[in-house]
Amino acid sequence: MKQVVLGKSGVTAPAIGVGCMRIDKMEESALSRYIHTALECGITFFDHADIYGGGNCEALFGRVLAKEPGLRDKLVLQSKCGIRSGLYDFSREHIRSSVEGILSRLGTDHLDFLLLHRPDALMEPEEVAEVFTQLEQEGKVLHFGVSNFNARQLELLQAAVKQPLCVNQLQFSLMHAGLLSHALETNTQFPHAADRDGEVLDYCRLHQVTVQAWSPFQYGFFEGVFVDNEKFPELNGKLQELSEKYGISKTALAVAWILRHPAGIQTIVGTTNPDRLRDIATACTVALSREDWYALYLAAGNQLP
Repeated sequence: MKQVVLGKSGVTAPAIGVGCMRIDKMEESALSRYIHTALECGITFFDHADIYGGGNCEALFGRVLAKEPGLRDKLVLQSKCGIRSGLYDFSREHIRSSVEGILSRLGTDHLDFLLLHRPDALMEPEEVAEVFTQLEQEGKVLHFGVSNFNARQLELLQAAVKQPLCVNQLQFSLMHAGLLSHALETNTQFPHAADRDGEVLDYCRLHQVTVQAWSPFQYGFFEGVFVDNEKFPELNGKLQELSEKYGISKTALAVAWILRHPAGIQTIVGTTNPDRLRDIATACTVALSREDWYALYLAAGNQLP
């Protein structure tokens, strides 16, 4: 399994991580088998959030860990907080209570990574810095990061927080390529030339913040998957052609496209199917040529000046 270093944490993790948003529909025994399948593939990184399944995803995961002594030590566990019903909340009280709840549900004494889930317009960076330091000193969180932050939001928070923000989790895929399309269309009137995120991908590269790509198979905002979708014949035709060339599935190829980028992006996949996870893991066995990477980018409906 290809490895990436998660920002300035120094933690080496697999280039593919498991997103746990949908696991609350699984039986405990099935989740246990799934976790062990991931380990067999070299995938040790699991991404949670306190809102996934209303907390039930973490609780189920925690019950599996409780029944298998030693399993926790083989895993890198990440969770996110900051989303409440109808609002976002980065207050010290909410972050602390969220972390306490996460640790209780997972049945662990620490998180390897804690991310702030979505930007809070009422964020007070110094307040976040205070609770981050407390959580670190208590050994409850080892490393910190954010999710869905633009470059200036990252910079604002990092100016107050003593710990390095190691991760920024962002939506990115062949069909959601705005992180780089605006840069490729610089100085044009092309549709994607507008910079909507403060050039956050380049910012993260400059400041050693690892980008985690969420929804690598989705188009739009949870509108559906693009692989084998008749709405995207050109892209799927190219995926099929290159699938045969590289000897991996179209799904794995969509991940290989992300992993080919030199930013060292970690891809978070949300499947709960062990066979599908094994298939996705094969993305790490190939390196797309420059020609094939750009061919997929164009087939997805993007353009070059």
